Amino acid sequence: MTPFFLADFASRAMSAIDPERAHHLTVKALKTGLGPKANIADPRLACDVAGISFPNPLGLAAGFDKNAEAPAAMLDMGFGFVEVGAVTPRPQPGNDRPRVFRLTEDQAVINRYGFNNEGLDKIAARLAARRRNGIVGVNLGANKDAEDRTQDFVDGLTALAPLVDFLTVNISSPNTPGLRALQDKDALLNLLSRIDEARSSLPERRPVFLKIAPDITDEDKADISAAVRAHSIDGVIVSNTTITRPESLSSSDAAQVGGLSGAPLFEMSTRLLHEFYGVLGKDIPLIGVGGVSSALQAYEKILSGASLVQLYTALVFQGPGLPSKILKTLPDMAASDGFARVADAVGAKS
Repeated sequence: MTPFFLADFASRAMSAIDPERAHHLTVKALKTGLGPKANIADPRLACDVAGISFPNPLGLAAGFDKNAEAPAAMLDMGFGFVEVGAVTPRPQPGNDRPRVFRLTEDQAVINRYGFNNEGLDKIAARLAARRRNGIVGVNLGANKDAEDRTQDFVDGLTALAPLVDFLTVNISSPNTPGLRALQDKDALLNLLSRIDEARSSLPERRPVFLKIAPDITDEDKADISAAVRAHSIDGVIVSNTTITRPESLSSSDAAQVGGLSGAPLFEMSTRLLHEFYGVLGKDIPLIGVGGVSSALQAYEKILSGASLVQLYTALVFQGPGLPSKILKTLPDMAASDGFARVADAVGAKS
């Protein structure tokens, strides 16, 4: 049996146990080197985004490797880049359990983890000790009880920028009360101004992305686009999980509180991606996230304006062979539309 077959079998076996425990055991196994290894080396996948040369445009979204324990194993799986975190300055346990729910019938997950992580010091030590053999970024969060959440982002940026390839300012998690208020015009302008100031004092510049929610108004979209243009943000991640619940959901846990990810998020997040590309164009790269579970959906994100694509929830249902399947198919999809490289297809549908 192939390593991917064994890994997919193990992944299916994990579906029989509590989802948070399954997540913990999976990360623990990957830390020991038990993960599968893919060999994806198609030059048609390579792309340059925000000053970084990516071997391929498919990345692992934040939330899987919260404490930066297994980024190398996820890169070995075929991902072109991995985003660890979210990281808060001080350790925090997150919200009460149970706090993650599989919606198997809907190929979706609801989580209300609440930025549970080991804190800046431990995660920084892990990132400093890792071999720099792939592209790793970090998702920055704020402590639930922080008096100044903007300062939390500044502290995370200052401490971790030398240790990673990019940083994401996550102001869109629905599981920390009040965090999404940082997307409001005045709060966002203040946040980005302080991020700019902090970056100016760093010895080496690192790209900074802004991760936004899918549940925003047209006014929010305009304000965010203007704020991003006015400051030195290098990309926008579209999008985080949604607090809405489509009527089509049929799983018994569909009414649980938290952020919904997976298949039901695909259309909403892709539509928002298309809208932001219509405003920002190629001036500011976009990273498409939400509901990607196939090469066709990854390609749809790219056609809608995504220079990079991330996934996470689909791994829960399809296992670790998914990145390899997507990346083996993506170049031929682009070629069938007349594109020599996948990167040439970015925004072609917009």
